[in-house]
Amino acid sequence: MRKTNLGVSIAVLAVAMTAAGAAAAQTAPGSSDPERASVLDEVIVTAQRREQAAQDVGIALSVLSGEELTKQGITNVNQLQNATPNLEIEPAFGGGAAQFRLRGVGFQDYASNNSPTVGVYVNEVAYPVPVMTQGLIFDIARVEVLRGPQGTLYGRNTTGGAISFVTNRPSDTPSAGILAEYATFDAVKVEGFVSGPLSDNLRARLAASTQQGGGFQYNRTTGESLGDADRTGIRGLVTFDPSQDLTFTLDVHGGIDKSENEGLYLLSNLRTRGGGIGSVLIPADVDHRATGWGLSPRFAAEQGRSVNAKPGRDNTSFGTSLNVNRYFGDLSFTSISSYETLDRNEYGDWDSSASVEADTFFNSDVKVLSQEVRLASNDDARLNWVVGVYFSKQNLDERYSSDFIHIFGTYGQVSYAQEVKSASIFGQAEYQLNDVFKLIGGLRYEEETRDLNGFGSAFGGATALPPTTVSTEMTPLTGKLALEYKPSDDLLVYGSFSRGAKSGGFTTYNTGQVSGIQPFNPEILLAYEIGFKADPSPALQINGAAYFYDYSDQQVLSAVYGVNGPVGKFANVPSSEIYGAELEATFRPMDGLRISQSVSYKHGEYTEFIDLDVPASRAAMRAVFKDKSGDEIPFPAVSYAGSATYDWTVQNYELTADFSYSYRDDYPSWLGVKYDVPAYWLANASFTFAPSTGPWTATAFVRNLFDGEYDLTRNFFTSADIAQPGRPRTYGIRLSYQY
Repeated sequence: MRKTNLGVSIAVLAVAMTAAGAAAAQTAPGSSDPERASVLDEVIVTAQRREQAAQDVGIALSVLSGEELTKQGITNVNQLQNATPNLEIEPAFGGGAAQFRLRGVGFQDYASNNSPTVGVYVNEVAYPVPVMTQGLIFDIARVEVLRGPQGTLYGRNTTGGAISFVTNRPSDTPSAGILAEYATFDAVKVEGFVSGPLSDNLRARLAASTQQGGGFQYNRTTGESLGDADRTGIRGLVTFDPSQDLTFTLDVHGGIDKSENEGLYLLSNLRTRGGGIGSVLIPADVDHRATGWGLSPRFAAEQGRSVNAKPGRDNTSFGTSLNVNRYFGDLSFTSISSYETLDRNEYGDWDSSASVEADTFFNSDVKVLSQEVRLASNDDARLNWVVGVYFSKQNLDERYSSDFIHIFGTYGQVSYAQEVKSASIFGQAEYQLNDVFKLIGGLRYEEETRDLNGFGSAFGGATALPPTTVSTEMTPLTGKLALEYKPSDDLLVYGSFSRGAKSGGFTTYNTGQVSGIQPFNPEILLAYEIGFKADPSPALQINGAAYFYDYSDQQVLSAVYGVNGPVGKFANVPSSEIYGAELEATFRPMDGLRISQSVSYKHGEYTEFIDLDVPASRAAMRAVFKDKSGDEIPFPAVSYAGSATYDWTVQNYELTADFSYSYRDDYPSWLGVKYDVPAYWLANASFTFAPSTGPWTATAFVRNLFDGEYDLTRNFFTSADIAQPGRPRTYGIRLSYQY
């Protein structure tokens, strides 16, 4: 690990320890109340824009606390997929572009310009550009994962669902804490916070986190390591209450990410195409930790990097938001103003070798300005409602460069500016028909325009497509209608119908033809769902849901056949469908023991779709089409997860043993069976020791306990068949101290 990285860790640690020493003592983490040991805690969420018990909300949702995120080592949104039913988040080619899929509703795109099917929010602020979601997750109170179309309560419209992070708020009394973790491959994580009142009506919280090291891969030729993290984030929250009915919350945050990328290993033998290393055969990697990289002098000079530079990033993010809440008796007014930026510089080696056959560089400048205003009822009357308006403006300036010098004898450059403007009005109302039935209805109208300005491409420095501008827009009317039946305090049954929409967009890959950047259409999803939430006893909770999705114009990554073979391009599937079910249970069979289980199943198929057959086209060296009507939509069918936690006391000490596991089914690929990702199991274990009344805890943990070998994604780019491996077994210790 570099000295500068260790210095950052020590600096964060020193700040938090100084704050901790000056604060007053609080209840120790890990302490328990024996009277509540066999009773499940009530989980409060804000999924419907007001505080409610999760069991009283007729929506399929999963909630993870900040403590659960820490236990499972989740520091990035991508890692939520092993802790949430029916959620997959696929990294694109080992880089920073997340590809979300929830209940089979997803969108595969390694570019930056298109919207995701799953909305990601932090403190109610949307992150509409997927690469913006790759910052550190820290100082989190909880994360809520909502499944199904969202739009009648949220600022943005999504077909798949929403992931909402809620950070810890400033406290009414002085408090501070520090957490430090060290694990295999010299992985270090340090978090600290200080919180408390500054005056009678002013409170503040400052939190910071840094993650360093942890690279488990190596260059198959030189032995150099790859994959070290080098990212730091900071967040400051200030809450001001000038009166009992008025609250201002200012959120200022930023991050720096200079991490190395995850490497890719070779699925098949790679015959390089000459150039600097000559024409050689690189055998497929038997060890999935092996990888390779290399830059041409021209490409390295253009990007300001060494020819021996490792794949990695140099990203800077900054954002701020102001949340204003004003109460007028039975009404509440909310205003959320936000501004988010990301400066992305990322190099990826997609041929996983020293040969220059698929080297890429993203230089992206993202700016998102948004304003949301809501007015809501503020009582427990039979009618509860919320109405709002939302406006956002996105600006993306991007240069995407590709070096194919050793395979095609050229290099490609793409540059463009994209502007997205969105304005919408939305609302939802709940009416209590009688003691057991509640009717819910919501609508959303949106006007969105997307302009791809000055898209130009060049190959070998020669213009292939002069700057061209294309546009698309959508004006969807979406909404929700639901009925809830609550015959007792221990049972909720619901049924709903929703209509969701996802923006159209543009394929911004290397192309020399205007047809390659013509917009694809928005997709429309009709969702039918029934579900229940039951508490048969204070120690048992069971939730389930079943759904059917009717898709129109589903957006899929397809391809067109170009001069050099198949080239990725998005297409609309005229008609498709998905159906599935989920079941979650939490049980406390005895004092101190808590067991959680979840299982999900989904199936999808195209009902009308003519598509390019990529494997056949590569083999025939010409365009070959296939009728995929009746074919399955490629995604994992089954996911399963569970955990068991046992707490007990020995004299004046609290001990906790925790074991969690997850299963991900086979992930078939539309590219052919070679790129199918095999099913895999993961298991984690930890043991925590803490004094009953003291401020510290000590934890020993193991992740990927059985050292399972698994892949996160498989793909090909030009000549190379590649895969990104998951992390092998790691173990470490975690110490925390809180006052």
